[in-house]
Amino acid sequence: MNIYAYSLYPIAKPFSSVHLTFFPSLNMALPQHHSCNKPILVTTLSLVILALTKVLYRQLYIKFSLTLVPLAIIYYFFFKSSTSTVIPPGPFPFPIFGNWIKVGNDLNHRLLASMEQTYGPVFLLKLGSKNLVVVSDAELATQVLHTQGVEFGSRPRNVVFDIFTGNGQDMVFTVYGDHWRKMRRIMTLPFFTNKVVHNYSNMWEEEMDLVVKDLKKDENVKSKGIVIRKRLQLMLYNIMYRMMFDAKFESQEDPLFIEATRFNSERSRLAQSFEYNYGDFIPLLRPLLRGYLNKCRDLQTRRLAFFNNYYVEKRREIMAAEGDKLKISCAIDHIIDAQMKGEISEENVLYIVENINVAAIETTLWSMEWAIAELVNHPHVQHRIRQEIS
Repeated sequence: MNIYAYSLYPIAKPFSSVHLTFFPSLNMALPQHHSCNKPILVTTLSLVILALTKVLYRQLYIKFSLTLVPLAIIYYFFFKSSTSTVIPPGPFPFPIFGNWIKVGNDLNHRLLASMEQTYGPVFLLKLGSKNLVVVSDAELATQVLHTQGVEFGSRPRNVVFDIFTGNGQDMVFTVYGDHWRKMRRIMTLPFFTNKVVHNYSNMWEEEMDLVVKDLKKDENVKSKGIVIRKRLQLMLYNIMYRMMFDAKFESQEDPLFIEATRFNSERSRLAQSFEYNYGDFIPLLRPLLRGYLNKCRDLQTRRLAFFNNYYVEKRREIMAAEGDKLKISCAIDHIIDAQMKGEISEENVLYIVENINVAAIETTLWSMEWAIAELVNHPHVQHRIRQEIS
């Protein structure tokens, strides 16, 4: 199993402003030092770019010397980070694009494993204007994620996630610090305590029993087979919406269920697409993303309005009607109460709901799908699980 973790915080002073990818590997290589003769490369590139500019622009009248163009490019890419005396080894980056030409959108675990064999357990990739440090050694990863965990406490954001999180007004992508701790404290009480487990365990079992009963009643299970994803999706939405809003969906045909899943699926598709990567890593190309980003903004506006109008505002009305007799009965009550006390803003409330819809539902659904598929394909594992449960 390959795990990735990312951070904008430095791994150490020499590695300033870098992303971190944690990639565990069974075959750990010793660090290797790959250095190139920078003066020769600088001279060669300067001559090539200067020759190209003279050929392309010899018919044009430009007041400043074209020699400045290649020199400026070379200076930017080779000397911008010259204050860092030590950087990890890695493949040679091309001007503007860095290593994007080599790795493109295919930054998968197999590619990283092969690069580890060449550059060692810690290496650097330049993806456009951003640095990506890959750590593929378990001991070093422990130092990064545990010993220096605070330094890597924040997740990196990008132009699309800034739209979907309100520039970090949520909990998942907010900067690690006082605001994150406050958000975590508010989220802990309604979701992550023993009391919550005790209060909701019967409801969880009830929703799981309904799935089993529905599958037993479906004749296609024994003949044609079924796609179980939708039924699992309904189960997870009902579990989380009952905890979050004290509400549930009646069936897969429930209009609100269809609307919620449509919004969240589209959000996941836009956020995880490779369509916008080039503009995120190469600012020069960012103007080309205008249409894509407008599509994200439009979706997020309609999505937050859906959550607010059908769920958050309804709970506000119930809380206002009950007044002093109010008995907090679901997670959003705790969150709204914190907002009314001035601890967080109304925007924070909506972006917490946004986080729950993605992090607590969609990711869990993907994990369950994979787990069930593996169990179906490996009957001996099913047998072992039955033995452990019994």
